[in-house]
Amino acid sequence: MLGHAEKSWPDSGRQRSVSSVHKELRKVEVKLRWDPATRDQPPHHLDIMATTYSVDAPHGQPVYVVHYDSRSPDGTINMSRHSKTGQGLGFNEAMVLELDRLAPSYARVVVGVGIHQSNGPLTFGEVSNTGVVIVEKFRELLADDFASVAGSTAATVAEFVRDTSGEWELHEMIRGFDSDPVVFATQMGGLQQP
Repeated sequence: MLGHAEKSWPDSGRQRSVSSVHKELRKVEVKLRWDPATRDQPPHHLDIMATTYSVDAPHGQPVYVVHYDSRSPDGTINMSRHSKTGQGLGFNEAMVLELDRLAPSYARVVVGVGIHQSNGPLTFGEVSNTGVVIVEKFRELLADDFASVAGSTAATVAEFVRDTSGEWELHEMIRGFDSDPVVFATQMGGLQQP
């Protein structure tokens, strides 16, 4: 049975119903947006991150982490667009996950967003116009504006899990963390959330 949650999307003026489970996914794209800092502030640098987990330890330590400065060893998870400032129109950063090409030894992939803390603490609530969407071709699977984790410096967005038939499914997983991106990468896939 599919669960539903109402999500408010910034600038849309309407509610969207987002299903908590999407099945039989093959190739998805995660897109992130945020507005640049004002001229009197240092740049706001947000990053999409993905961590992969093995069949043997789906909630253990990640096998590898993908972010702006890395890619998956097999080329199945890649950053296709990156920004350190949020400048530009539309979505500033994008990551492509080719789930159907991931080896059977992977059981789970967690996607999140971390905010770089090099200029002091910065939370989602202090960055304007934040938003993330996950799409498969032209189908929107998830949309969120981080309002529910406004006081956090990092947040998971979703997890992709193999079902018993080997197909990938998406579960929404908006959870806030008080970590910098390096520490967040080690925490984001654990069972216990802060």
